[in-house]
Amino acid sequence: MNYFEDEYVWETAEELDQKLAQRVRRIRKRRAISQEKLSEMSGVSFGSVKRFEATGKISLLSLTKIALALGCAEELRELFTQVEYLNIQEVIRENR
Repeated sequence: MNYFEDEYVWETAEELDQKLAQRVRRIRKRRAISQEKLSEMSGVSFGSVKRFEATGKISLLSLTKIALALGCAEELRELFTQVEYLNIQEVIRENR
């Protein structure tokens, strides 16, 4: 468990990565795309696709390529776009 600014994060980074990999796997299967085909479509090696789905480990560039291949680029574009302010100091710093 990690601690950040008076809030508890109940998942580790590794657990979050694994959940992301599981979501991508579900999308791939829903679209009836094999790991091999996703590798071809994305330009990411088959080994990297397979490792990602098994462990959650992947480079950001490879994740982006997979998202593009699956038609999920918008989800990446929206990442971190609507992050809530933790306190008034963040609002002030951002507006300087």
